[in-house]
Amino acid sequence: MAIINTGLLTKGLKSEFFNRLEATKTHYQDLSTRVTSTTDRETYRWLGTVPQVREWGTGRLAKGLRNESYSIENLKYESTLEVDRDEISDDQTGQIRLRVAELAERAATHKDFLIAQLLANGEMAGNDGYDGVSFINANHVSGASGTQSNLMSFDAADVAEPTVDEFKEALKAAISQMLGFKDDQGEPMMTTASGLTCVVPTTMLFTASEAINSTVIDNSTNVLHGIARVIAFPWLTDLSKWYLLKTDGVVRPFIFQDREPIEFNALTEDSDEGFRREKFLFGVRARYRMAYGYWQFAVRTDFI
Repeated sequence: MAIINTGLLTKGLKSEFFNRLEATKTHYQDLSTRVTSTTDRETYRWLGTVPQVREWGTGRLAKGLRNESYSIENLKYESTLEVDRDEISDDQTGQIRLRVAELAERAATHKDFLIAQLLANGEMAGNDGYDGVSFINANHVSGASGTQSNLMSFDAADVAEPTVDEFKEALKAAISQMLGFKDDQGEPMMTTASGLTCVVPTTMLFTASEAINSTVIDNSTNVLHGIARVIAFPWLTDLSKWYLLKTDGVVRPFIFQDREPIEFNALTEDSDEGFRREKFLFGVRARYRMAYGYWQFAVRTDFI
């Protein structure tokens, strides 16, 4: 969608859009590994292939790429506002600019929304990780890893509103589970409990935050103090499920495949729409894909 009108209206709204876009708080940058894409799809064969360092011995022992292949096709996204010409002429309170600012916020948080969908649907058939089974699965197997599960359950009196102590114990179990994961060489995937993030539904935000950040519980030191940060996603509608992610690895739980960045375009009075229908169009367009990375850096806990 090319910019037809380059007058003050379009320039002003474009500036408003990108200022709001840059100011909007998002989380996808921390939860995903960004990969620059140059074609319509990218194929990944390097996930889980790095061998352990060994003594030189008789010389180098090279490990090639695995046969597991993970292909991700880029998708195109858009969102468009239609504004009547008279609305712009009569707009004395800046409502059009407010709508454009809201459009920027929607565009900025779209990648967070996609991550929330990948988490919520991670156990469903067809939502596969690089090892060929669903991202959240009790039967992950890759090379010499053995069978591993990133699906856990934990008892709670009220599954939708666990207590602080219940969440604390569930977090301990999830961290222990993640620390035990092995790669396709049979080596530990992670050696320290660093870079941990709890992604929870909004109803669990304060419980999770208190469980992690309170200094003293029952007159003893809280061993979990500061061990993870908490993010609440409003798109997580199953209130009994939450996710522990490791987000400081080279490869993270998700891959952000970046093909074409967000554009803001306009069709105004000099366009066919503007002349015949007196409708101005303001829209965004981008091409990218949010996909699964390392399942070993994600554990889902269900309160039951």
